[in-house]
Amino acid sequence: MRLDKYLADAGMGTRTEVKKIISKGRVEVNGVKATDPGMKVENGVDSIKADEKELSLSVFEYYMLNKPKGIISASRKNSLKRGEKVPFGEEKYAVDLIRESVKTDLFPAGRLDKDTEGLLLITNDGQLSHRLLSPGKHVDKTYYTELSGCLSKADKQRLEEGTDIGDEKPTKPCTINILSDRSCLITLTEGRYHQIKRMFATCGLKVTYLKRITFGPLALDNSLEPGEYRPLNYEELAKLLSEYES
Repeated sequence: MRLDKYLADAGMGTRTEVKKIISKGRVEVNGVKATDPGMKVENGVDSIKADEKELSLSVFEYYMLNKPKGIISASRKNSLKRGEKVPFGEEKYAVDLIRESVKTDLFPAGRLDKDTEGLLLITNDGQLSHRLLSPGKHVDKTYYTELSGCLSKADKQRLEEGTDIGDEKPTKPCTINILSDRSCLITLTEGRYHQIKRMFATCGLKVTYLKRITFGPLALDNSLEPGEYRPLNYEELAKLLSEYES
């Protein structure tokens, strides 16, 4: 890989900008100042520093986002250029909120309704996303839910066993933990269109607030405010990859 491309991929700037950085002597390769933007380097083999800071190039990135209401959890319809960001306050898609990344291929692994908050995994690892969303994997997803009324014991049991929401097949069994008269935690292993809203609608109840708090082995970081994000830590990523590596 060319040195200027490596630096651009590492988030140092555009190809033009990183060439200026190199020309100013701010880049070292294996302890020697680099002067040629076109010199060949190998990620993980060569030691590459910019302003005395060691750089590393990650092929895949993984972020935990606390999606706020009003944000669409889908891939952008129009791609941005590397390093380009939409203005603050004009974010429309979940990937718009991931401002520290220069990747242009990030996408949400799965979806949340526009008016639903909570845990959303943002990545560019297509194989992992495919495994997480595969119907055969039965990935647990837990949602904090507020309702317009009380859920009866009979309706709770019916929903947990699986119920008809108008699809070809009934919903799969789920788990519901009652928190109060009008709130509960519901854990699903599937993700049909507006599923939770449609399930409670069969009980004559409206979902007034919905927030996903777990996705597989990931649990939403309570320190993240709506719209905030952070990279997955080592333990989270290791557990995610080990559970869904095949």
